[in-house]
Amino acid sequence: MNVFRQLKEFYWSERKLLFSSIFCLMCATALGLVYPNLLRYLIDDVIKPRQFQTVPTLALLVVGVVTLKGFLQFIHGFLGGRLGNRVAFNLRNALYEKLQFLSFQYYDKARTGDLMSRLTADLEAIRQFIGFGFAQIVNVVLMLVFGCGMMFAINWKLTLLTMVTMPFLAFTAVKFESKIHPAFRSIRQSMSSMTTAVQENITGVRTVKSFAREPHEVEKFSIRSEEYKTNNITTSYIWAKYFPAMELFANLSVVVLLGTGGYMVIKESMTTGELVAFFSLIWYIIGPMWGIGFHINNFTQSKASGERILEILHQYVHVKNKENALELKSESVKGHVKFNNVTFHYPDKPAAITNLNLDAPAGTVIGLLGGTGAGKSTVIQLLMRAYNVREGSITLDGVNINDITLDSLRKQIAVVFQETFLFSSSIRNNISYGNRDVSMEDIIKAAKLAKAHDFIMELPLGYDTIVGERGMGLSGGQKQRIAIARALLKDPKILILDDATSAVDMETEHEIQAGFRELMAGRTVFIIAHRISSLRHADEILVLDEGKVVQRGSHEELLGQPGPYRETFDIQYADKPEPKAAPQAERRMAN
Repeated sequence: MNVFRQLKEFYWSERKLLFSSIFCLMCATALGLVYPNLLRYLIDDVIKPRQFQTVPTLALLVVGVVTLKGFLQFIHGFLGGRLGNRVAFNLRNALYEKLQFLSFQYYDKARTGDLMSRLTADLEAIRQFIGFGFAQIVNVVLMLVFGCGMMFAINWKLTLLTMVTMPFLAFTAVKFESKIHPAFRSIRQSMSSMTTAVQENITGVRTVKSFAREPHEVEKFSIRSEEYKTNNITTSYIWAKYFPAMELFANLSVVVLLGTGGYMVIKESMTTGELVAFFSLIWYIIGPMWGIGFHINNFTQSKASGERILEILHQYVHVKNKENALELKSESVKGHVKFNNVTFHYPDKPAAITNLNLDAPAGTVIGLLGGTGAGKSTVIQLLMRAYNVREGSITLDGVNINDITLDSLRKQIAVVFQETFLFSSSIRNNISYGNRDVSMEDIIKAAKLAKAHDFIMELPLGYDTIVGERGMGLSGGQKQRIAIARALLKDPKILILDDATSAVDMETEHEIQAGFRELMAGRTVFIIAHRISSLRHADEILVLDEGKVVQRGSHEELLGQPGPYRETFDIQYADKPEPKAAPQAERRMAN
């Protein structure tokens, strides 16, 4: 029960429903004991002495008992359902909130399908057990206690004889639980793996079809499905092995009862009514014994699910606020960013950034250039505190960013990622996602600066057009321009453009950059790009290679010296003249 002790905070607040549900079930169970006593009375006190005048009274009593028992079972079902759903609601919200605040380090390894499985199938198992399973286990115990108590009251010797096989049944049940629990955990894990395969296939369906890899995907899913099937078959084997043994020990009690009890009736040491009542009571006990396998099944499934849910709830949050962290006020932030001997490496990997020093006063435009894996995106992620810097420091206006609250820090930063993500909502909502309290005029202004307004107005519902999942229905360039508008509308002190114009053509890129120069005034801007044209207006350009700065300077300075920057420039402009550079004075004026 350790799993459920750890989950106590989610169901203990609903304990009134829990205890009320159990109480109703207890009462209904206790009423079930009326039947054996009625049978004994009917045979010994009505049929044998032929006192049939009491039959109508007995019939009315049975109707009353059945009605009351049905009503109590209805209340139990209603309260149990309410309890289970409330607990699931509490857990679901806690899980979702936890997922929102887990750091990038967790999501580097997490699988979407696995997380979805924990939020659905595992949560459902918990809901069922807390709502009904726990009460049923309590009910089984009560039925055994009540039934054995009445049997002892009738004939204690016969009770001891019929109970002789019960220890074997209990031992088999415990053994069954120890085998079935790991099996159910394997089922949950293989189901998560299968769900992940489906999610990845649906998400990447265009890639699959473009490479004609449908057969490969079918085979990959078949392997995952085979694992799920194998785990289910293993579980079925365990059931087939242990359940008949439990049923055998339960039925041996009936054999002992019929043989010994019949002999006692013949010897007149027990009445016929008592034997019939005893026979009814033994089934009253065997019923729960037969169902004990189901209840163990329910318990072990929920325990396995609870362990998987607790893995998320107990997951360590690597990036979080310090105690008494500083809350930044937007009006006081200037945007002066400084990297001081920053070295960083991802878990179990070599250093992604080594001894990085960078001073970007407010209003400065910094360009980052380098090949894949050079460390460009890591610089930005460290600035956003996606990961914590452990060697060196990063400061904003002279304050270490580790001493600033995450929320107030990230409110000062707007990012346009290379891989654009849009929500399944209207274009208006996607643009205003980072700042909900804005007017339509502000949204349109941001869209115009991002050169998105014209194509938005050509859509059927304009800004109220609903985009598909992850922006399906829009081109890569259109999605990127909406993302740029979203960042501009946030009005940040620090603007990060992570290859933000990679999906647009050169002409549109030039137009967007013209809008950027207007918007960059007074802001600190970091531009990650592969195109020289995106970086030429930067005040300082850092060329990175394997996490180290190998060149730095302005566009003109870097062109005048041999190195990676000049080589990249020569490749990109080998067949065309160098575009006219914006005069230095014009750039300074824009900034």
